[in-house]
Amino acid sequence: MNVSVVIATKDRAELLDAALASLRAQSDAPPFDIVVVDNGSRDRTPAIAREHGAAYVFVAEPNRGRARNAGVALATGELIVFVDDDVIVPPQFVAAHARAHAAEEVPLAVSGPIVNVPASADRPAPTAANASRAFFVTCNVSVSRAIFTAAGGFDETFDRYGWEDTELGVRLRARGVRRRFAWDAYLWHIKPPTPEALEDALGKAIEKARMAAQFVRKIPTTRVKLATGAYGFNLARARLLAPPLLQPLYAGLATSTRLPSVLSSIARGLLLDSVYTEELERQLNRGD
Repeated sequence: MNVSVVIATKDRAELLDAALASLRAQSDAPPFDIVVVDNGSRDRTPAIAREHGAAYVFVAEPNRGRARNAGVALATGELIVFVDDDVIVPPQFVAAHARAHAAEEVPLAVSGPIVNVPASADRPAPTAANASRAFFVTCNVSVSRAIFTAAGGFDETFDRYGWEDTELGVRLRARGVRRRFAWDAYLWHIKPPTPEALEDALGKAIEKARMAAQFVRKIPTTRVKLATGAYGFNLARARLLAPPLLQPLYAGLATSTRLPSVLSSIARGLLLDSVYTEELERQLNRGD
């Protein structure tokens, strides 16, 4: 079984370099190629891709579904493995994904543990805490090219942050694809202890809420509503515990240098929850 590893990236050449180096260090793997999809970078991303012998395609629009579709179109493998650009994979990673698919005759979406670490040098073994019930998360998931194509790939109308992989997972499940969690298909996901800028996180919360409403309108099932938080109890909870009126207060607490970090973190979480659910409810009420 030939394999293609598809990585979408933007302006993270240093992280990409480490991810590609770890992929090049695979052992006992079937034949595989690597496709780097550059989602509008202005750094050394093209040079890094060339240095590692990866196929390269440029997609300027900030659309992660379109980027990954372009990557699959350039790929040559029967099996497509999606990973993020901020990961390190162990030497058996590609082989583990291939083995999981070979062991079953039914179509599978294979995922493995995602072990969050503060730096690339930290590489603990996965534990029970890294188990996941997620069906299709592109940080670490594989699916046959044939079933991906038959399902129509990523819906490119999900053109902002959030839900494009989950939405594809729903369509794959409807086609009889089963989930398999392979413990040996783990990777390390580099998540620095310093959180992203609050302004950036707020922008993502708004975009994710808009894509969530689009997801619900497209596939209005209970499963989708529960996944996105688009159900009455959750929206009522947010109005009570994180009302829009308190957003300025939460923002002040989240950015305060006088509060203990744990309290600032709680305030940040409440702010992001409030912004997400407020925008989600607004979009759902539009009804268009």
